[in-house]
Amino acid sequence: MIGISKLYCGAVEASDVLRYGRHSGTLPSHLLQFSADKRPVVVWNMTRRCNLKCIHCYSSSDNTFSPDELTTQEGKKLIDDLAQFGSPVILFSGGEPLLRPDLLELAQYAVGKGMRAVISTNGTLITNEIAAKLQKIGLSYVGVSLDGLQKTHDRFRGKKGAFAAAIVGIRNCRDAGIKVGIRFTVNKHNLPDVPAMFDLLATEKIERLCFYHLVYTGRGSKLRKEDLTHEETRRLLDLIMKRTKELFDAGEQKEILTVDNHADGPYLYLKLKKENSARAKEVLELLQMNEGNSSGLGIGCVSWDGEVYADQFWRNRPVGNIRQRPFSEIWLDEKNELLSKLKNKKKYVKGRCAQCRWLDICAGNFRARAETAGEIWGPDPACYLTDKEISVKED
Repeated sequence: MIGISKLYCGAVEASDVLRYGRHSGTLPSHLLQFSADKRPVVVWNMTRRCNLKCIHCYSSSDNTFSPDELTTQEGKKLIDDLAQFGSPVILFSGGEPLLRPDLLELAQYAVGKGMRAVISTNGTLITNEIAAKLQKIGLSYVGVSLDGLQKTHDRFRGKKGAFAAAIVGIRNCRDAGIKVGIRFTVNKHNLPDVPAMFDLLATEKIERLCFYHLVYTGRGSKLRKEDLTHEETRRLLDLIMKRTKELFDAGEQKEILTVDNHADGPYLYLKLKKENSARAKEVLELLQMNEGNSSGLGIGCVSWDGEVYADQFWRNRPVGNIRQRPFSEIWLDEKNELLSKLKNKKKYVKGRCAQCRWLDICAGNFRARAETAGEIWGPDPACYLTDKEISVKED
């Protein structure tokens, strides 16, 4: 992820990170992406079941119970292993995690083990009572997925009233004192709603806004033709940076991030270098600490059936199952070719990625997207940097 507010608006300095020794066990949550040890943040898709049917769902969830879901005890065993392994965060996701009756018990168990517990939800099931319970157990963050304003969001979610219910869920979290943010996956259909998401931050007093670049997996694979062009992506980044700076200039220091396209880092740096060379040097140092795409290294995924993946989107390539071996053992297995290469991916990327001068701060971008273009170690088709910007000679 690329922290626009952290980097472009100066909300974080390199000294802020270095003060904590860059160890994930000591870093505050907003600095975790700059850790040196890169123990994985783990996404647990704890259920495939969902009360909505989003057209871009990476896990192809529906309202059907999967009998192979990990049990409560298996979930606690997973948490025990992750806590011992040093994973700083467990993200409870789905499907819709609130459809699991043991979510609160498992989240509380994770907090009791010293982990930060967060949830990714569609927000429609967060009542006042649920929000109060989430706050009581010490949940660190609730990310609510919105795809635009009411008309856009309800169409994407396949249910009338989904937007209104999500807003109620956001308000209930906010009123309970829980940090809450918006997760917005950008494509051609909801691109016009981006400015409205910034407006929503002010009207609903929301602290965080994450813009996700589309990854072509699950039902989202059908939206590939609806992904932004490279030029549209560049304009999107310009707009996000402009609106974030306006917030900061007005004294509203919201946390704004982009996720799943590490070309955003060099693009932001090059823009900042033209505007403010002193800050650009600091940003380059932070981007080098961030190290770019972290699939198979700083981010991992466990599915409802115990399968382990290098990230939550790469669901066609399981690397093991926690019912056979602990996550920590799977993650460190040097005999697993995919995981081993992902931890050193800069040695294996091909084409313009291999020649790119930003490889150290991008790490070749998203391998799951590259695979959809035909070559797992080839260029990510969503990289929008020009040959001139990456110092690759024009053909």
